Amino acid sequence: MSRTDQSAHEGFSHISNEEQWPGIDSRYRLIVVAALRSKQLLRGARPRIDADPLKRRNTSIALEEVKRGLVPFTLITEDQESDGHDEEADAEG
Repeated sequence: MSRTDQSAHEGFSHISNEEQWPGIDSRYRLIVVAALRSKQLLRGARPRIDADPLKRRNTSIALEEVKRGLVPFTLITEDQESDGHDEEADAEG
């Protein structure tokens, strides 16, 4: 059996380092933000970095944009989610 190349995973071991990944405090947040950005690119959004889409995949472009702090996102707390849900329910009913 072959072993998994550990060097491929070292790139994400420093995600908690705010200097290299602005606003990203966990691997999971990175995955969610990059996945959403990758979907935008797939649907035709223009990359925010100089990248040839024929040579680089949307996922790698999205990761690089997140790393450079070019993908804005908002953290929503549980309180904000429940407040927003109540307002939507009031507006509909």
